Amino acid sequence: MAVDVYLTFNGNCREAVEYYAEVFRTEAPQIMTYGETPSDPSFKMPEEAKNLVLHTRLSIEGSNVMFSDTFPGTPYVAGNNISLAVISQNQDNITHYFNQLKNGGKVGLELQETFWSKCYGKVTDKFGIEWQLSYDNGEMGS
Repeated sequence: MAVDVYLTFNGNCREAVEYYAEVFRTEAPQIMTYGETPSDPSFKMPEEAKNLVLHTRLSIEGSNVMFSDTFPGTPYVAGNNISLAVISQNQDNITHYFNQLKNGGKVGLELQETFWSKCYGKVTDKFGIEWQLSYDNGEMGS
């Protein structure tokens, strides 16, 4: 299991990831926008969010670097726009890591099922580091 870096941008993620793909001579990124997510009848997607990047990834010298834009209305602070992503095929590990990291920390998103993971959560630990924890049952794409 590797720990991946996750970079968040304020509306210019597509420009940034295309730039990094050119700099590091990687394959063109596959970009998923907020507008491409499964619809939720209880939530109307704001028009300004539809073309923003929800998720993309580059492989740079063997390391996964993931990218997204902040969702409109979500605070963005330059310098605090990096989180560490732990993806494991062991759901018990994800639950353990999450429960340990939230001690003295702040939960951003409780562990829950999402459309990309059966168990995903975000927590900022007591040292101010944000972690994204995700169970991969072997079906996750990039």
